[in-house]
Amino acid sequence: MTALLTSPTARVKWLAAPSSAAWLEQALAHPELVLIDHAHCERKAAGVALQLMFRYPSDAELGALLSPLAREELEHFEQVLQLLQGRGTPLRPLPAPAYGATLTAAVRRGEPQRMLDSFLVAGLIEARSHERMALLAAHSPDAALRDLYGTLLASEARHFGLYWLLAEGRYGREVTVARLEELAAVEVQALSGELASVEAVRMHSVGVERAGSGTP
Repeated sequence: MTALLTSPTARVKWLAAPSSAAWLEQALAHPELVLIDHAHCERKAAGVALQLMFRYPSDAELGALLSPLAREELEHFEQVLQLLQGRGTPLRPLPAPAYGATLTAAVRRGEPQRMLDSFLVAGLIEARSHERMALLAAHSPDAALRDLYGTLLASEARHFGLYWLLAEGRYGREVTVARLEELAAVEVQALSGELASVEAVRMHSVGVERAGSGTP
């Protein structure tokens, strides 16, 4: 399985380390848990875009760019929800991994650093989602899931690209790259460790390759 992760579709420039074969195996073994969690992730992503619009209401460009993104995230939520309903699987709350909270805690509180960090954290989450959906699109034995994840890849890539452009346009490339490297390291740390239970697998549950080992 590890060899499958060397595919270019599994590599995303933003990320400091690729997802592990262990995560892919866990996700493939529990597709409905990942799908339910994916629905929650799409809804949360729409909420992040809206939150930024409300936090910076005088930034007209931000509103113009993030409003379509929020709508698209909700459309993705509806797609996932429709697939769940077609399978007779109810959408239900799931305990969330520490991933999102860990990244949010790394966001600096004072401006203008808070805006920069918020863009980069949102982009990192989109980038990891893109990477993992690419793995599921390539390796899921379920044709419907392959189709779903495959159709969402282009928009996920566009989303983290948009957050990069927002950051670079306001803070410049040098500052943006330097902070992205710091937050990307936090992101990898948030995904490091062993899964406590197979029932805890999520789109953003632990599972990255350790630097220099080439193994999960």
